[in-house]
Amino acid sequence: RITIGFFLVLLLSVQYALAGNAEEWSKRAIFQVVTDRFAGTTKPCKDLNQYCGGTWNGIREKLDYIQGMGFDAIWISPIVHNSKGGYHGYWQDDLNRLNDHFGTESDLISLISAAHKRGIWVMVDVVANHMLPSDMKDFPKGLSPFNKLEHYHSCSVCPSNCNVMDWSNQQQVEDCRLFDLPDLNQTNYFVKTTLKDWIKSTVTKYKFDGVRIDTLCEVPKWFWKEFQSSAGVYCIGEAANVDIGYVGGYQLPKGTMEGVLSFPLFYRLQWVFANQQTMLKLQEINRLMPQFFGNPKHLGVFMENHDQPRFAYLNHDIKPFKSALAYTVLSAGIPMIYQGTEQHFDGGDTPWNREAIWTTGGYNTTTELYNYVKTLVTFRKQNQLWMYPQVERYASFDFYAFTRGNILVCLTNRPNTVVKYTINYHPYKVGQKLCNLFWKQDCVVVTKSGVEVVLNFGEVKVFTVSK
Repeated sequence: RITIGFFLVLLLSVQYALAGNAEEWSKRAIFQVVTDRFAGTTKPCKDLNQYCGGTWNGIREKLDYIQGMGFDAIWISPIVHNSKGGYHGYWQDDLNRLNDHFGTESDLISLISAAHKRGIWVMVDVVANHMLPSDMKDFPKGLSPFNKLEHYHSCSVCPSNCNVMDWSNQQQVEDCRLFDLPDLNQTNYFVKTTLKDWIKSTVTKYKFDGVRIDTLCEVPKWFWKEFQSSAGVYCIGEAANVDIGYVGGYQLPKGTMEGVLSFPLFYRLQWVFANQQTMLKLQEINRLMPQFFGNPKHLGVFMENHDQPRFAYLNHDIKPFKSALAYTVLSAGIPMIYQGTEQHFDGGDTPWNREAIWTTGGYNTTTELYNYVKTLVTFRKQNQLWMYPQVERYASFDFYAFTRGNILVCLTNRPNTVVKYTINYHPYKVGQKLCNLFWKQDCVVVTKSGVEVVLNFGEVKVFTVSK
């Protein structure tokens, strides 16, 4: 006899099977959190190179702040134990212990449970490339579980300082050290199987929905195929390179990753909006995307992160900042917004780009940018933009327009002038009225000539068809 209980179990099984895959993640908008710098204390942070006091409980207590902007996913820092000074999570010394600076195991479970109850997915940052001992003189003593020299690449195949010196030499990139960090040898059976078992148990135990992989290019592609399979959820990797061909080589089908962070686009967003270079650079990269990426929909799109100087450090004008933000959220891919973007933080190089939110203005939900982010993220979700391809409609040195379905996005990188263009390649019918998301009274009627768009002094316009 088939019961209601059977159907409930079946439904839950289907939902679990869908949760965490690439297609489901493409519907999400991610808020990036540096755990140590987000919430958990009110004390001043005297040294940004050291722990400041952020915790998992702090994140949990500020989920209202995150969800208030419309985000339905968060990416948190690596959770494992780190060597002294590893507030960021990338100096791991013991995979089998949690970072007690961030809280207890119970705290981490509570955070993930609270997020899930709100419909927020949690992506964990992980490192499979390197370790960091507290004392290099005793290396690899004290590291767990990789405590033998055979677990690491030999310096005999590297430059005299053992570090990567030639980033065009892939053998160096994969076998040598990144800034003196001992480089794990994934061809070693123990290393390979331990890392795969670890990610499987970590995702299963804590119910993570996705994985962000650090230092993707520093590890052979074949390993990531096996690592992702063990994780069992969507994985997105950091291939920090401006070359679209190089980065695209890591995503399926050319590579082995479901998703990669779109660094080639990141750099071009900076060039176009922060540095006010020609907007034809957006046309250039969008024409290259299908050639080099298997599925742009599964890429992580970002304009800021914890490793790069803030946009506002390069250009503090809020107008181009808002243009870059609109492109990030509304273009093809999974938007990833770094904490502090919504408060217009302007830190420079590391660690100044890892500001503690509680010491730099707090959690103000009334600011222009907080509500601008909320409008964009909510609009993306309401209109299910992930269902529609990004189609370029116009490109010039100071104007760029694209559609996703019937949504028309118009941008400029000239904050001090008025730009006016008529778009004659569009999906609309003559006589239809299009109205601006940010000012409902700002409407334009489609004519035989096309859609006339006027952008005043750097404004962003997002048009929808008036019903």
